[in-house]
Amino acid sequence: MASSLALLFFIPSFVLSSLCHALPREAVFDAADVLLDSGFVSMALTLEVVAETLLEQSPSATVFAPSDSAFKKSGQPSLDLLRFHLAPLPLTPSSLRLLSAGTGIPTMLPGQSLTVTTSSSDRATSINNIKLTPSPIYDDGFLLVYGIDRFFDLNFQINSQRPSSDSNSSCSAKNSTTAASDTFNSAIQTLQTSGHSAVASFLGMQLSGVVEPSGITVFAPADDSVMSSIGDFDQYPSFFRRHVVPCRLLWNDLVNLGDGSLLPTFLDGFSINVTRFDGVLVFNGVPVFFPDLFFNERVAVHGVNDVLAAQGETFPENAKNLFDPFEF
Repeated sequence: MASSLALLFFIPSFVLSSLCHALPREAVFDAADVLLDSGFVSMALTLEVVAETLLEQSPSATVFAPSDSAFKKSGQPSLDLLRFHLAPLPLTPSSLRLLSAGTGIPTMLPGQSLTVTTSSSDRATSINNIKLTPSPIYDDGFLLVYGIDRFFDLNFQINSQRPSSDSNSSCSAKNSTTAASDTFNSAIQTLQTSGHSAVASFLGMQLSGVVEPSGITVFAPADDSVMSSIGDFDQYPSFFRRHVVPCRLLWNDLVNLGDGSLLPTFLDGFSINVTRFDGVLVFNGVPVFFPDLFFNERVAVHGVNDVLAAQGETFPENAKNLFDPFEF
């Protein structure tokens, strides 16, 4: 894979425009007020201080708020440690429950991820072996805040049965006994139950039985993004081919890609440009909403905030003229 990746030396203007809708200051202060009323006084005050520096750089975020006793024990955290407690994603309880143990959650500290450590017997979500409050202390759909009883450890590591990213980062072919139907059935079921039915239909109708020796990666926009972009998705397979990379890449593989890396897709002539904006990893200007939404030994699926378009491309109301429904 490394030999096929080209490097660019600029961030396209559409990357900036796609991320320009930052969290409103009012939402941050509302969250701080709720934290104050909920007994998280230290984090409430800290949130107000760092709001402009950190949270207002992202269109959405999840805050993991340490308790007052954690602040008393550890003292005022550094800016880097605070960034480690902020994820540039709106992680709802339902989305967190879908994440399997070992899944990495990106943070606002560049190059550092949190790790899901929830086991099948746990009722509460656990990250870096620290349980979150069962429900968010604050949730307005874009900014969510969970309570934790101590600070996350920057040096946390876990021994997991999760497949090693090193064996897949080059997308080398490997032997597998998994049947193609089994490979897709599990992915389709997960997509259908997580608001990605359009992409699930595409996998079922167009890609079943077609698995590259090195696997595939699917960047899955939610149904509302798909429908608002192209209308009747069943007629436009080429739209979906641009969201599928002929190589299985887990989130840990993606975060190790260099800025300007180009990922080839199943749509001839269409590549996905990997860049970072304020430490947030984006693909053709679109951030990942749900890393490692699904993965097995042949398929990896990542939920994205919007459809992937080429630079300057839009999807007009007469989008049906852009696609040949019989080209697949």
